[in-house]
Amino acid sequence: MFDLFSTNPALALLKKDHETVKGLFDEFEKADGRQAKTKIVKQALTELKVHAALEEEIFYPAVRKHIGKDIMNEADEEHHVAKVLIAELEQIGNRDDHHDAKFTVLAENVRHHIKEEEGELFPKVKALDLKFEQMAQDMAARKEQLQAEGVPPVEEDNMVAKSRGADSPAKAARKTVRKTSTKKAEANRKRNA
Repeated sequence: MFDLFSTNPALALLKKDHETVKGLFDEFEKADGRQAKTKIVKQALTELKVHAALEEEIFYPAVRKHIGKDIMNEADEEHHVAKVLIAELEQIGNRDDHHDAKFTVLAENVRHHIKEEEGELFPKVKALDLKFEQMAQDMAARKEQLQAEGVPPVEEDNMVAKSRGADSPAKAARKTVRKTSTKKAEANRKRNA
């Protein structure tokens, strides 16, 4: 596996990003206190947004037709889920009682995505006859630009923003359960009165 990354500069750049975010996830799990966790989450979200942009703008289009739609479609969907969670985390802020749980779910999803990318996609990409040196240069330049200027909003940001702060599905489900429980309790009280 080491040779796969050391001889392919594009894959090495992506692998380095993977290691960075996995390290941040590990730090979050060990962090104590809201301030420390907030700083880690902010850094991880930025890293993930930049990395997703690099893959979606440069890497995925270059390899898609050679790899096949099944692997690439799954990667697209995994990115979509991650971007929805990122947008929700940015919207709810760190005081929401679901914040840490949502970040943990994001970390689990991203770790799964990384494992599949490095175990299935990257070995297939390595065998391709592509201009990996140029791809790595393009990704490095775009990464620098995104870090300097920020990542432009994506459709998932717009989707979450349109919800106008509505609760996440998990929180909405909890409220529904509470309302149902309250109504049942009231009905039981009336019946027993």
